Amino acid sequence: MPTFSFQQIDVFSSQPMRGNPLAVVIGADALDDKQMQSFANWTNLSETTFLMTPTTSQAHYRVRIFTPTQELPFAGHPTLGSAHVWLSQAADGPEGEIVQECGAGLVRIRRDGERLAFAAPPLLRSGAVEPALIDRIARGLGIPTAMIEDANWIENGPDWIGIRLPSRADVLAVRPDYSILAGARVGLVGRFDPQVDGEDAQFEVRAFTRNGYEDPVTGSLNAGLAQWLIGSGIAPEHYVAAQGTVLGRAGRVHVDKVGDDIWIGGDVATCISGSLTL
Repeated sequence: MPTFSFQQIDVFSSQPMRGNPLAVVIGADALDDKQMQSFANWTNLSETTFLMTPTTSQAHYRVRIFTPTQELPFAGHPTLGSAHVWLSQAADGPEGEIVQECGAGLVRIRRDGERLAFAAPPLLRSGAVEPALIDRIARGLGIPTAMIEDANWIENGPDWIGIRLPSRADVLAVRPDYSILAGARVGLVGRFDPQVDGEDAQFEVRAFTRNGYEDPVTGSLNAGLAQWLIGSGIAPEHYVAAQGTVLGRAGRVHVDKVGDDIWIGGDVATCISGSLTL
């Protein structure tokens, strides 16, 4: 049976094992769809990625991204994690931007010291959320509909719905009922109160997936939220979002608008390195 190099890494935290884990299989061109999906199901992480040879000269590598149950065209923490692993294997890494090929197309990645950041892909769907769906989401979150300050579609691969609450405390207090939220990917965001919450971040984020669990730190959601919040004047062009607090994580997502691009960045660390037999 073939053997592959393998790494498990932590994304979006400067503290190892306090971010979002990712499994990465290196040189996975020989694997078929069934093998990749089976391994992603076995790892039982939110995502597992497979590094492959690109199909276009514009990209440095190609990645396929799998949850335990399906393939995704794009996801944020797998993008940064896969780039980190690819750079660890590259004999001559590029001086400038790294270009990843994935199901959503080409994604640009830049380095800022030890931190990596990706350019947020364009939203595939944006705009107002239907009132009936907002009411259902409010019931699923266990809050009054009137507490929702705004709601917006922020789909960029995953079909996230952004929900803005008045404060970080309101975001942290939510206890979701996944039976009511079923079929919806819901992302919450609330502003920090510096006097109460400190100043190491400006927003708290939580991500409730279609599969009935909370994701620790979510790049695609933060990318969509940044485009929405900056575009509507709610957030400044440079801010930090905290995520994973309720789960005992210390995720920090660094958002920077540079020209027309919004960059979503975070620290990445390798926790496990070895070989895999499939």
